[in-house]
Amino acid sequence: MRKSKHPLHPDAPLKLTDHGRPVTRRDLICQGFQKGTAAVLGGSVFSLFANPRSAEAALSSDLAAMREACGIATQGAGKIPFICFDLAGGANIAGSNVLVGGPGGQMDFLSTAGYSKQGLPGDMTPQSGQGTFINQDLGLAFHSDSQMLRGILERIGADRAASINGAVIPARSENDTGNNPHNPMYGINRVGANGSLLALIGSRASDSGGNSLAPSMLFNPEVRPTKVDRPSDVSGLVDVGDLVGLLSQSDTVAVMESMYRISNAKLGAVNTGSARDAVLKDLMRCGYVKSADLADRFGNPAAIDPVADPDIVGPAGIFSFDEFDSDGEFRKAASVMKLVVNGYAGAGTITMGGYDYHTGDRSTGEIRDLRAGRCIGACLEYAARVGVPIMVYVFSDGSVFSNGMLDNSAEGRGKGVWTGDNQQTAASFFLVYNPNGRPGIVGGSLEEQAIHQQLGYMRSSGDVETASSPAANNVNLLVETLVLNYMALHGEQNLFPTLFPQHGLGNASLMDRLTAMMPICDGVIGNPV
Repeated sequence: MRKSKHPLHPDAPLKLTDHGRPVTRRDLICQGFQKGTAAVLGGSVFSLFANPRSAEAALSSDLAAMREACGIATQGAGKIPFICFDLAGGANIAGSNVLVGGPGGQMDFLSTAGYSKQGLPGDMTPQSGQGTFINQDLGLAFHSDSQMLRGILERIGADRAASINGAVIPARSENDTGNNPHNPMYGINRVGANGSLLALIGSRASDSGGNSLAPSMLFNPEVRPTKVDRPSDVSGLVDVGDLVGLLSQSDTVAVMESMYRISNAKLGAVNTGSARDAVLKDLMRCGYVKSADLADRFGNPAAIDPVADPDIVGPAGIFSFDEFDSDGEFRKAASVMKLVVNGYAGAGTITMGGYDYHTGDRSTGEIRDLRAGRCIGACLEYAARVGVPIMVYVFSDGSVFSNGMLDNSAEGRGKGVWTGDNQQTAASFFLVYNPNGRPGIVGGSLEEQAIHQQLGYMRSSGDVETASSPAANNVNLLVETLVLNYMALHGEQNLFPTLFPQHGLGNASLMDRLTAMMPICDGVIGNPV
């Protein structure tokens, strides 16, 4: 009988005996020694505008007509909001959280020894107990005692689960290295995701916006993610100057509109004699239009402040005041989801540290998985309250394994102790919420759907079968697979070879096999399927 010990607080750093002393920034994040702080970086006022999803109020008709000509379309990019969770350190996903099976899908069960490696003792495997350890409330099959699932279900409304579906991708990635190009944000932006304030955001001040790298072939310095990990980062994104403090918001907009009309009248009397005359005049006109639009939509700071949103914080909010004030991970998730779900940013990364949790017990990892689930569930619930679809992607660098020793503490619940790192048991997954009902899985039969819901498979031993999909042994191709599935939700997967001409996913037939879900909209979310 193993002596139980108290689980670590979810914010406590992990002091691992089989790892060297953390010295790099990445080591500190994975082991929970560093939470991640940095300054908000931004461009000029004119750089803050890119296709907003909706206007908060109406400009005068003459300026409203100019918005589209100046690239300030009132409906924005219209793509499905996208948030990814980067669980730094090598979290468990397969088996104890999301079920992963053999070639026949999630219900093509592994051996008892395979599940033991993934932290499940023989009496808790999915094939034992006549299905009592299988939960399909979210469409995607989870282990019924998954703490990620528990956290998700805690945060979503009772009727939300019926509008959610997902898929899992068994795929190896290196343990404890900053060289995993896991982050898909630049690919998501390339296929059209954009925001009214920022293209991309992330909770780390890095090129990817997260802990893991972005694939080098997708990197685009023009849309490098802006660091956002707290409400003050959000409210500090927009400054419309002192005029709003002196006048009401409507009066401020009226002043800006008058400035546009006066300047436009004077421009008509000016002729520079340059071949660029018309271009220069358009730039000046659009500058005034954009300033008026900025004051119109963001003159009230509460418009983008997550703390001021009663759907996020408060008696009827996703987070209570007490838990929001006491947990930085909740504030981080709230800040990113506020911007992405409302279309102020096209996509966002939330990095959560301390997931290198092979601490000689099970309880420490369970507590951290629960908090990750609560943040994932918060994003899904907030999208439901706003009334838009969302895609949430969860990945980690490497994974962990169990040697079969059990943790019988209250938090360990008799499951396998996490013994050490093991990239062979790794997987990623995504969930999609659709306001119009649960997204359908590709395939005409239940057998076909089972294969499309699990893109690749594991060996009976609980290890990734590296030949089961292009993504299984190549993190760059894992990102391409994820982006392909994002495009498929818009019915645009046929455009993938054009946007990514050097991709490694094979021909159209092979790409169809890597597509999990049927479209939920036709090009933009304003055209639901």
